[in-house]
Amino acid sequence: MERSWGEVMSQITTHILDTTAGKPADGITIILYAGQNDEWTEMSRGKTNNDGRITDLLKKDEWLQKGIYKLRFETKDYFDKKLVETFYPYVEIIFEIQSIEHYHVPLLLNPFGYSTYRGS
Repeated sequence: MERSWGEVMSQITTHILDTTAGKPADGITIILYAGQNDEWTEMSRGKTNNDGRITDLLKKDEWLQKGIYKLRFETKDYFDKKLVETFYPYVEIIFEIQSIEHYHVPLLLNPFGYSTYRGS
């Protein structure tokens, strides 16, 4: 099976939009965990770029097994740098991998709320 998207990005990608500012959220640390038996194991971490994206959480030739995974977005540091009070010190998004396809997990963020969806 050809995986052309894997030539330029990892199987898991994400981006964050600061909906209050209407701009990408840069410099946010994101940690990818694998879950098993109510325990989480860190797999990788990175920081969002100037466009609020991380395209290389996994190596381009690394594929996740079917299972439960979590992205943890360290949002407090981002808002602290902007001198903005926030209610959420971090956001965790738990999702399930069913195949070797690409999974894009965006986060729409503001100091007192957030939402997410399965992107493309």
